[in-house]
Amino acid sequence: MTPSGHCRLILTRHAKSSWEVPGQLDHDRPLNDRGRRAARALGDWLASRGYEPEEVLCSPAERTRETWDRVAIAPLEVRPNLRFVPQLYHASPETMLAVLRTATAPTVMMIGHNPGIAEFAAELPARAPIDPEFRRYPTAATLVVDFQVDSWSEVMPGQGSVLDFVRLDGRS
Repeated sequence: MTPSGHCRLILTRHAKSSWEVPGQLDHDRPLNDRGRRAARALGDWLASRGYEPEEVLCSPAERTRETWDRVAIAPLEVRPNLRFVPQLYHASPETMLAVLRTATAPTVMMIGHNPGIAEFAAELPARAPIDPEFRRYPTAATLVVDFQVDSWSEVMPGQGSVLDFVRLDGRS
């Protein structure tokens, strides 16, 4: 939980998805083995750092749902309110901000897709993390950013303070 007057966002791109089924709708693509490992590792990473979402705003695509399911296997102390938000499927940064402004819990995790999530992540902090892959925002990349606001409705681009940024590829 964040202190009063603070909101924390955990911004995650879905883990690596599968392209094995020819003709499968993009919305229906699941994670591949590497993606499953990365999503599980992300859950462990979040738990180890105490980044526990109280609310999850998730695209309804199969790969984002499965990313959350694997993250949630971790020993998290908080069981968040989970909302599948159709507008987050391939959302623009503007749409992502509008959805975020509807959040009610102090610590929110948002799970979405590129290119919108990379653009949204780049707009949020006053200073971007020093990481050569940050602007690309690879699969399972996660930014943790704090805002000194009382409500998500007050969040504006460029106001965030980066706490952490991690890239997990699931190869190990």
